[in-house]
Amino acid sequence: MNKGILVVISAPSGCGKDTIVNEIVKEMGDEASVSVSMTTREMRTGEEEGVNYYYVSVDQFKKNIENGEMLEYTRYGSNYYGTPVGPVKEKLREGKTVFLIIEVEGGENVKKIFPDCVKIFVIPPSMEVLSNRLRGRGTDNEEAIATRLEIARTELQRAVEYDYIVENDVLQDAVEDVKAIIKAEKLRINIMQTKLREVIKDA
Repeated sequence: MNKGILVVISAPSGCGKDTIVNEIVKEMGDEASVSVSMTTREMRTGEEEGVNYYYVSVDQFKKNIENGEMLEYTRYGSNYYGTPVGPVKEKLREGKTVFLIIEVEGGENVKKIFPDCVKIFVIPPSMEVLSNRLRGRGTDNEEAIATRLEIARTELQRAVEYDYIVENDVLQDAVEDVKAIIKAEKLRINIMQTKLREVIKDA
């Protein structure tokens, strides 16, 4: 079995990264998996352990950090959020395509631990379109939207640190672009080396 690939997806808020990943995972079925984050906050009604988050105590989270068991992590208020390494490695060993939807800051750490990961940055067609999308949500006031747009400008400047940039103008086009990247990455020599050895062995 060829090893799986880790796909890091980043984008400013409102660019549709979650929607793109959900569409692809829906199509790929058991061949794909979305990395589940770990948190110290309380489980909310309707959430499930191992589906929405892995729920742990603050002490356990800090112990995981000390033991090098977190790919990346951050703190919001009194709660910690992060990506545990174990489940990601397990899925990759199973040969799955693992999606990690992550903020720009965490991308560097992931690359250090998984040098072969594929980093994709999703951008909007324009800041005007992004602004309209954020307003269309109806969840933020004008001040919050202005803050999100300012953060977006900063994040967009770091898109050059990624392997690929995908524009999300038409959702299905963006989905197809990401799928094409994954297909190409699966054919790289470091991914296909197991298959290559099998072919040589049978020659």
